[in-house]
Amino acid sequence: MIPQTHLKVLYKLYERLKDSNVNWVVTGSLGFALQGVPVEPHDIDIQTDNEGAYEIERLFSEFVVEPVRFKESERIRSHFGALMIEGVKVEIMGDIQKKVNEEWEPPVDINKYKRFVQIEGMEIPVLSLEYEYQAYLKLGRIEKAKMLKEFLEKRGKDDV
Repeated sequence: MIPQTHLKVLYKLYERLKDSNVNWVVTGSLGFALQGVPVEPHDIDIQTDNEGAYEIERLFSEFVVEPVRFKESERIRSHFGALMIEGVKVEIMGDIQKKVNEEWEPPVDINKYKRFVQIEGMEIPVLSLEYEYQAYLKLGRIEKAKMLKEFLEKRGKDDV
């Protein structure tokens, strides 16, 4: 179930991004919910490339609460920033890289895993749940990975 506020914010994002040259997808809990996973999204996560992160920041400059900049943690790094729209936090992540076996993987090619979901007249790009499952496993986020695997198995996907 997707909260009405999230749909309003998603519509704002969609309206400004659909005619831009930004290559983007919705990921995280909202991406899951859009694909039928029974989770309640709290924020909105947008994944893009390096240029896209800064372009989203520019297109939504009046909503920026954390300017986009390169950030690195133990297991993940990206060009990260945040917006606040209608009280909903929108996290922007550009050129995400995951550290696996002490090596940084190349940035994710979101085009390889991009799917489209139709909702309220919008065509929203999301990352496939199969990809999300693998990504959460690599990051050691076992509970989320397990939840996605169970959902995929129920849906009849045995290619996990």
